[in-house]
This record gives sequence, C-alpha cells and structure tokens, in this order.
Amino acid sequence: MNKTYYIKFINELKQEILNSRLKAAKLVNKELLILYYTIGKRISLEIHQEGWGAKVIETISNDLQKKLPGLRGFSSTNLKYMKQFYEAYAFLEVDNSVLSFTPKKLKNEQISQSMTDQFVTSVHGVSRGTPTKKSEQFLTDFSELISKVSFTHHCKIIASTTSFETRLFYIKESVENAWSVATLEYHLETKLYKKKGSLQNNFKVALPASISDQAIQAFRDEYLLDFVNIQNPKHIDERVIEQSIVNNIKQFLLSLGKEFTFMGNQYCIKVGDQEFFIDLLFYHRGLQSLIAFELKSGKFTPEYAGKMSFYLNALNNQMKLSHENPSIGIILCKQKNSAIVEYSFADNTRPIGVGTYKFTKTLPQKLKKYLPPAKALIDVLREAEVEYTITPIKNTHE
Repeated sequence: MNKTYYIKFINELKQEILNSRLKAAKLVNKELLILYYTIGKRISLEIHQEGWGAKVIETISNDLQKKLPGLRGFSSTNLKYMKQFYEAYAFLEVDNSVLSFTPKKLKNEQISQSMTDQFVTSVHGVSRGTPTKKSEQFLTDFSELISKVSFTHHCKIIASTTSFETRLFYIKESVENAWSVATLEYHLETKLYKKKGSLQNNFKVALPASISDQAIQAFRDEYLLDFVNIQNPKHIDERVIEQSIVNNIKQFLLSLGKEFTFMGNQYCIKVGDQEFFIDLLFYHRGLQSLIAFELKSGKFTPEYAGKMSFYLNALNNQMKLSHENPSIGIILCKQKNSAIVEYSFADNTRPIGVGTYKFTKTLPQKLKKYLPPAKALIDVLREAEVEYTITPIKNTHE
C-alpha cells in the first residue's frame, strides 16, 4: 500500500465528511420538514383512501420502533403532528430534485379565486388549505418561508390558527424577528395578528409619509400585562403598573417588538425651571424615533393627549437628533372611548396613539361552567382560614 496515497485518501474522506456535516447543518431543518411532510402525506392519504381507523397512527409508531430500535421523534403524537403539517399545507409539494417546497400546480395553472376561500375540502375530506388568488409569486414566497422555521414552530402555529393568512403572518414574523418557540407562543396567546397595527392614532397626518405605515404596524390596540399583580382592580395604582413593567422589562419588550430599546422610567425633562417626568421612554431603531409611554389607571380623557403633546414637543426640542424622526407618544389606559380619542386628535400635530391594557387573559367560555364564581371561591378560602387558624396554647405556668 502506498502510504502517501493512503494518507491523501483519508484526508479526502475527512474533508468529505466535514463538508457533508456543514451542508447538513444548513439543510437539516429543511430536510426534516420535508421528511415530516412526506410521512404526514403518506399517513393522511392512506387513512382516507384505505379507510384506516384513527388508532392506526399508534400502531404505525410502534411498528416503526420495532423496525428501527431506538428511533426517536416518531411517537404517535409526533406522527399526528406530521399528518396535520401536511394537511395544513397540502397546497405545496416537495421538489426532491432541489430539496425544497414548491406551490402545487393546479389543473388550470391558476390559483383559485379569493383569499377568503382559503381552505377547500378535497375529495378525501381533508382540509387542503389551498390559498386562493393572490398571485403565484405569493405562493412561491410562502414555500420559501416555510423551511425557515422549525417543525415545532409550525405545530404551534397550526394548533392555534385556522386561516392561511394568519399562519403566514406568524411564520413571517418568526423568520423576520428570529422568534424562539416561547416567543411565538406568547404572540399566539396574545393574538398579535388581530392587534398589530390596530392602535387608534393620528400617525397618517402627524408623521412623515415614509414612516407612517411602519409606525402603525409597530403598535397594537391592546397590551397584555399579565405580570402585573393588582390586588384590587377597582383601585389601580399607576406607579404599581409602571414598576411592574420595569421589573419585567424583558417581557414587556417582548410584547412591544424587537426594535424597541428601553431608555428609562420616570424620565426627567426640564422645561423652564420645572421638571416633568415621562412614565416610560423607549427608542425604536427602525422608526428612528423616541417613543414616550404614559400609563393611566382609568378611562382616556382629552387632557392626556394635551399632556403627551407637551412631552413630545420637549423631546423633539431637547433630545431628538437632526437625522431622527419626530417623537411618538403612546397613551395606555384601562379603557377608552373611540369617539373621545378621535376628537382629541383633531388639529393635534403630534403623533399620538391611544391603546388599552389588561392584566389577565379572559377565561375561555367552555371552562367557566366548571368553575364557581370568584365570590364563592373567596368565601371558601375565608372559611378555610378560620377553620385552620391555630389557637395559641395558654401557658399554665404563668
């Protein structure tokens, strides 16, 4: 054996392995998604074409384990997820020649009629999710995005949403903002899709046209502050809300979005010989604007808009740099009347938005029937306190 040739041969093999690992690391997510999609498709079609029962998935999982001892990731639960994954995106197909997802070609080479008919039922009774007329490029873009988030991301999105548009929104946001699964779950729970861009504001007339749409999309109509512990909802202390936000600033920033930077609370600005304090001050890198937040414990009143305009004037004159855009004010109240907000915006040249907040998620209606009213629970707890109060033992030696 030629030793020199052999060493060269080993080095070449080593390089092949290293190159393959690098390629695998880049393509592993795409390859896994294609594998899961393909398996999901096979299971879905067999169940509907052959009339297999629902329990067959557990049997398939057990038999796979027998054929491939130690196989992980193919439990009956995961196989069900794979089936759902295929059925949610059955308007796509796998192109094995380039290892990617591509839009499935329809018989008439066109996408169906309107985006509202997003899911059609196939002859097998499976929801096929064929997106309708938006352009083939739209579907091509989606087929490229689908490989950029993990299978777990897809499972969470599919389980929490039903419309194609909503799913596309969360996939796109996950890719653009590099959301972890935990971050995605938070935004699914708080229904970001419905609330993003819905803040009542005057941005269209008060901000440069180049950033007004972006500013609208940067905020939402309602914020969930479930980390705030309010003992008595009827008597809310604004400072308690503010301090809770500061103590949980990471979670609050998560609810705002990735481009917000926290600058401080009770941020002092001096006008004349007086000091004024902004509840929360942020900077938005994308908008290149200072963002002032004011927290109010009750209903919105017109005076709040006037005070915010004053703060924005001071920020623009004292802090805004020459290349930056005008400062933006966000007023968060417990409640608001849309008509009063609109009248408050009239002739106001400063960009202001008014939103609301809540402290807890609403209990689903289907669960309410299983739980007693809050008052009944409080009464039970009070009775328990009385029952288990320990009576001090009297010292007989005194």
